[in-house]
Amino acid sequence: MTTIVRVPEELSARVPAEQRGPGRARDDVRLLVSCGTRVTHHVFRELPGLLRAGDLLVVNTSPTLAAAVDGRIGDAPVVVHFSTLGDDGRWAVELREPDGRGTTRARAGTRVGTEVRLPEGVRLVVEEPVGGPEPVGGHPLDRHPVGRYRERLWWGRVEGGTVLGLLRGHGRPIRYSYTTRDQPLSAYQTLFSLPSPDGAGSAEMPSAGRPFTERVVAELVRGGVGFARVTLHTGVASAEAHEPPYPEWFTVPEASARAINAVAAGGGRVIAVGTTAVRAVESAVGADGAVRACQGWTDLVVTPERGVRVVDGLLTGLHEPEASHLLMLRAVAGRAAVDRAYEEALRGLYLWHEFGDVHLLLGEETPR
Repeated sequence: MTTIVRVPEELSARVPAEQRGPGRARDDVRLLVSCGTRVTHHVFRELPGLLRAGDLLVVNTSPTLAAAVDGRIGDAPVVVHFSTLGDDGRWAVELREPDGRGTTRARAGTRVGTEVRLPEGVRLVVEEPVGGPEPVGGHPLDRHPVGRYRERLWWGRVEGGTVLGLLRGHGRPIRYSYTTRDQPLSAYQTLFSLPSPDGAGSAEMPSAGRPFTERVVAELVRGGVGFARVTLHTGVASAEAHEPPYPEWFTVPEASARAINAVAAGGGRVIAVGTTAVRAVESAVGADGAVRACQGWTDLVVTPERGVRVVDGLLTGLHEPEASHLLMLRAVAGRAAVDRAYEEALRGLYLWHEFGDVHLLLGEETPR
């Protein structure tokens, strides 16, 4: 998709920025800025000086869940990743097995009727693959083509307890093999995380918001940059697979819709913090180009062919070459800008993944 063939292993961010040395903070990550094909290099705390009065940052308030829970199938250890709560009370789950290094790998052999014993006598019963054997079912996940071709996510029903209680008492954040060790849940929460009324949240962190600190936000506000909140709960995105994103639950509040429309009408820039914020905002755009307050499931995949209708810029992490998110980056800034930026990121030894460095794409200055 770009000139990248693979991300060198040494460029994986293995621990959060604040653990890389004395006095370090979340806003010590590096910031690559693309304006068209022009690229400049910064530290994230310099962001307020790179934006201008009237810009609007759209942030995702979804909290990260402690979505990984240990269990057993017979005598075999297994790790359940709880991904998405369905409308019928079942959860889309991924069953994985320990890899002996403190992380997990994909597990083969899951089938209908598989029973997982979880802590405190709770049981998870696997009922059917997401999508089912045929494209039937009332839930948006069941109509997604990925579910019909990959038996990675399964619908499961928990008995003898509640999932949210299980996660609170026995869950930990989902972790992949490129990280050094487990981190507390607080390391996966962003400054914008807000508890959901129903206890729902994201299986994996909306990581573009992670570098924001109180001092950065205060400087942005003093400089006339506004903030609008949206919510999109992300599902699992295991490193072994690079499918298009699954349908996810999102909310765009009335106040945020008004703020976005006002900035757009006034010629300001709407800059999404994360691909999740892009997906939420672009899912709420009507045929007239206005954003409306709404909530529900979105299966929108933003591609260069579809384009973006409201978002003018994107702050995001660095994505692997197979990731479908790169299509969204191209939709915002164009292929030439994305390829140029990633060449610079590799040359400059920027760090990838959720604890890594970030990329601000603004595109060329053109009239709205």
